[in-house]
Amino acid sequence: MQAILITKCDDGTSAALTDVAESDLPEGDVTVKVDYTTLNYKDSLAITGSSPVVRNFPMVPGIDLAGTVEESSHDDYAEGDRVVLNGWGIGELHWGGMAQKARVKGDWLVPLPKSLDSRQAMAIGTAGYTAMLCVLALEDHGVTPERGEVLVTGAAGGVGSVAIAVLAKLGYTVIASTGRVAAEGDYLKSLGAAEIQDRAELSEKGRPLGKERWAGVVDAVGSHTLANACATTKYGGTVAACGLAQGFDLPATVMPFILRGVTLAGVDSVYCPAQRRRQAWQRLAQDLDPEKLERMTTEITLGEVLAHAEHQLAGKVRGRLVVDPNR
Repeated sequence: MQAILITKCDDGTSAALTDVAESDLPEGDVTVKVDYTTLNYKDSLAITGSSPVVRNFPMVPGIDLAGTVEESSHDDYAEGDRVVLNGWGIGELHWGGMAQKARVKGDWLVPLPKSLDSRQAMAIGTAGYTAMLCVLALEDHGVTPERGEVLVTGAAGGVGSVAIAVLAKLGYTVIASTGRVAAEGDYLKSLGAAEIQDRAELSEKGRPLGKERWAGVVDAVGSHTLANACATTKYGGTVAACGLAQGFDLPATVMPFILRGVTLAGVDSVYCPAQRRRQAWQRLAQDLDPEKLERMTTEITLGEVLAHAEHQLAGKVRGRLVVDPNR
């Protein structure tokens, strides 16, 4: 079977499209025929060797996959079941989705909602699933459409695109922050953004407290952007943080939290409990417009993954990259 394989070499790591024997698949109680996977930011870091994402070598990258169960000794899954998998260390510690088959632990899987097919599931992917977890975090903390505007940073990326589409359908007024205002403005408005903001307004060092504006924030950027988002969130508002595209530092003060009661809600998609995962996927099937999902999706082959990984890290990718390993 074909797969992207990352190997360790003298000057770092190397990734290539190659043939892998099915007997080389790692241990697991479910074997899945992979219909689609995706190219996420973390995958691109692993493939290019830009960050030490991979912990075991050789490694098949791909932090998510959707497909059909081929063999199973797990009580919850049988041959023919349609499943989706996000996180749990695949693509980092355990071989991931960028192959024609995967062998995984059944406890990591989620049944695919009946209204979604495998391609749609991976058009959503880890990015969209993470976006939904962020929306759930805002809802859990009482952020409703009536409370005011919601800011989405890194808006043209995968998390941002899905977050905008979902929030807009739920009735929120969404402000999209991007570094590609001219190029992506029309696209972001087509997803439901009410206004486009240049990321430069948030990406530099700011004041400990700014003018209150946001009822909620979905942030996939981190660093100064996250700090400024917190500093401009309204009293009692919530910031859902899930990414670090700008950096993993947080050059902020405690002032938004102790003077305005702002909540900073960390969102983890990798080891999220099964019940929350199922909730997120059911809500995605319900609250994400399929036409908007298709609008943000580009399909590529395994052979195109290496080049697109470079493009993604350079900020040249819009929305979601779905990978078909079977063509």
